[in-house]
Amino acid sequence: MLIVRRIAVVLLALLLAAQVVRNAAVAALAPLHPDSAAKIWASHPSVEISRGLAAIGLASRERKPIDPGVFAMIDDAAAKSPLSPEPYLVRGVRAQTEGDAETAKRAFLAAQWRDPRSMPAAYFLANYFFRAGHPLEGLRQTATLARLSPSGTAAVAPFVAAYARDPSNWPQIRALFRSQAGMEEGVLVALAQDSHNADAVLALADRSHRRPDSDWLRVLLSSLAASGDYQGARTIWESVGGGHADGGLVFDSGFSNPVPPPPFNWSFASSTVGLAERQSGKRLHVIFYGNQDGVLASELLLLPAGSYRLEMKLAAPAHAELLQWSIRCDKASDPIATIRIDEAASRGWSFQVPEGCLAQWLELSGRSGDIAQQAEATIAGLSVTRAGANE
Repeated sequence: MLIVRRIAVVLLALLLAAQVVRNAAVAALAPLHPDSAAKIWASHPSVEISRGLAAIGLASRERKPIDPGVFAMIDDAAAKSPLSPEPYLVRGVRAQTEGDAETAKRAFLAAQWRDPRSMPAAYFLANYFFRAGHPLEGLRQTATLARLSPSGTAAVAPFVAAYARDPSNWPQIRALFRSQAGMEEGVLVALAQDSHNADAVLALADRSHRRPDSDWLRVLLSSLAASGDYQGARTIWESVGGGHADGGLVFDSGFSNPVPPPPFNWSFASSTVGLAERQSGKRLHVIFYGNQDGVLASELLLLPAGSYRLEMKLAAPAHAELLQWSIRCDKASDPIATIRIDEAASRGWSFQVPEGCLAQWLELSGRSGDIAQQAEATIAGLSVTRAGANE
């Protein structure tokens, strides 16, 4: 009798082990290979959910109606696995397509209750609340989506930014920023990509995000300049970026103030073209590698039409003939005028800004020759002044 009991215990253990293995195999196969999993256990809830989702996806892709049997299979899975969120997501989408918003909301909330980390549930709920006119709840779900997304706030920043364009929504956006650390900068950057959103960006950026090194500031300045609003960009650059009139037509002509950002301050290269950097003593040091043409240093100017003169000092030049200054109207491909830096240092450089050229790029470039040669120079005492009748 004792032997029979032992045999029964062993058989029961083996049966339980086989069931565990079978269940694990199905759970592993179902999401990626539902048909293979169905051969092992067709009525398993994971199999029914995966097969149902696959059938819905296929029907949607082919723009065909979904077989009612698919929904019945998913409902059966929901009864067998009441803690699975997927059946409720399907139920919510189905209700949404049928115009039953209230049932859809309850289904999405049920899915989120079963899995608080469900990104689809957060997405559908955010969409529902925004459409229903409940922006605060929608923004909370958006914040949840940001926390769950592998790319964080970058995934939802454009979504929030679209909502932030309306001034009536700014109080809710500010409340969202206060409750969700790290979201503000991403949303401001997304807004700043469109120059028409300048007012929204400035209204929503709190004190801690109104710094010269704020990512959104460079993006907004670039957007405004690209749209032709140079004065608007310059005003924001001065008020937020810390720029100011330093007495010259070129900002930081002494190469000693790196704080205000481009484009109205210097932008320096550090690339395969070469290297440009500020040095102590109000100097600019440049190295051109000689392998490819390119800009080493540039700044956007707002010079009225007229005549101008550039002067500078040159120290320790090596192959300076490969380095040149140019002045180019913004959005134009060709420069108005160019000069080698050794010639500019020896006799100065006079150039003319034509009418209609509202903004100009002052650029220091390297030009490669038939044989690659490295050029190096240190520039100091740079100045651009008015000349002739417009002095």
